[in-house]
Amino acid sequence: MVYWLMKHIFLGPLMRLFFRPRIEGAENIPQRGGAILAGNHVAVADSFFMPLKIPRRVTFLAKREYFTGKGVKGRLKKLFFTSIGQVPIDRSGGSAAQATMNTAVRLLKEGRLLGIYPEGTRSPDGRLYKGKTGVARMALEAEVPVIPVVVFGTDKANPIGSKMWRPYPIKIVVGKPLDFSRYEGLAGDRFVERSITDEIMYALMELSGQEYVDIYATKAKAELSGEAEAAAPKNRSTSDRLPESKAG
Repeated sequence: MVYWLMKHIFLGPLMRLFFRPRIEGAENIPQRGGAILAGNHVAVADSFFMPLKIPRRVTFLAKREYFTGKGVKGRLKKLFFTSIGQVPIDRSGGSAAQATMNTAVRLLKEGRLLGIYPEGTRSPDGRLYKGKTGVARMALEAEVPVIPVVVFGTDKANPIGSKMWRPYPIKIVVGKPLDFSRYEGLAGDRFVERSITDEIMYALMELSGQEYVDIYATKAKAELSGEAEAAAPKNRSTSDRLPESKAG
């Protein structure tokens, strides 16, 4: 109920007014049954605009930090992300990764539309990066199609590092469903899962027109961070090396 109130009464109308979102290819989304919506990811706002123009409810697996804040602000943040259809996951690895997979497969088998960003994190520079194979494992274990979805304009409306959104036209393009039933029973085969993931990323590249980079976005972010560190002044003053004061 809260999800539909946010989409149609509270947040949705404001987003339609300021960003004039439109969608192409909505007919490619099945009216019922589980499916994965695999999207490119250039801004936090992607998770807001994609569901806005899709009639069915879309569930996202979101990082746990969105749901664990302290105090009134933390509780409001948790309520907000829950109300827009996000489910918390622990991305720390190991058994937590398996728990995430189990949750995703359960939701898909329940007939949900699950929003996934195969890159695993936002693109640091607007390019499309190598996909992680978890999306392939989910598709094989749940036996559902993967539908590529590209959102245009969110990098302008919600640039990296920005705290306020800027009015900008948003466009969502939904591609043809990708059927991987030919790989039935091969979940866990890393070569099959890599092949499926690469096919999904190729479809996203074709739809988005983004330049593809064959490394993980997390590695690209680390490299960019290292370059920034290397470019910083070598001889810092004592005050530069001290922790920032919290005093007012």
